[in-house]
Amino acid sequence: MEAVAELVPRPDAVLISGDLAEHGAAEEYDLVQELVGRLGAPLHVLPGNHDDRAALRRSLGLPGTDAEPVQYAVELGPLRFVVLDSTRPGENRGDLDADRLAWLETTLAAAPDVPTVLALHHPPVVIGIPAFDEIGLPSADRQALGKVVAAHPQVRRIVAGHVHRAVYAELAGRSVLAAPSTYVQALLDLGGEEIRFSDDPAGFVVHALLDGELVSHIQPVR
Repeated sequence: MEAVAELVPRPDAVLISGDLAEHGAAEEYDLVQELVGRLGAPLHVLPGNHDDRAALRRSLGLPGTDAEPVQYAVELGPLRFVVLDSTRPGENRGDLDADRLAWLETTLAAAPDVPTVLALHHPPVVIGIPAFDEIGLPSADRQALGKVVAAHPQVRRIVAGHVHRAVYAELAGRSVLAAPSTYVQALLDLGGEEIRFSDDPAGFVVHALLDGELVSHIQPVR
């Protein structure tokens, strides 16, 4: 929070790409809200595999009923955030069923001319670290998401978390950026069957819309 607060200018909004909590407890989300509240910027969140949808909704006032996927769109000046729930409650791997993809199709179609950032917890790509790819999105789900995104050119970037390191890739010709963790980073081990962690610094991403172009800076915290 101190590193984000030092940014000039201050951010217009804060997006947290899942795993706000370790155990999904209400007091954990209350602490998140207290910490981010010091920035004086709107907070937009989405669930990760460590989160509890019901507790997340109650603590942070998110739309929908407790059991529903946490999905919504927000307007931020000339930019639009669309939040897509990729979690499968009780499991680490991701899931994008037909209902969620239909919601995304409808939501994107509602604002075809507004530059859009699509956010979900699980990166919709294979990153090459087997231990993470096993708990990522299934191939069929990635392909289905790619078809939806390909039909909506206003989607400028797909952002995610989950893999505890900065990863850049593409889906259907659109850039995919997984943010580094604000906690601990995963070791780059392209043959590893277990997740191992490194001593790389925590970090976050600063997205800026400059002259109509979306620029993303990966900012380490030392």
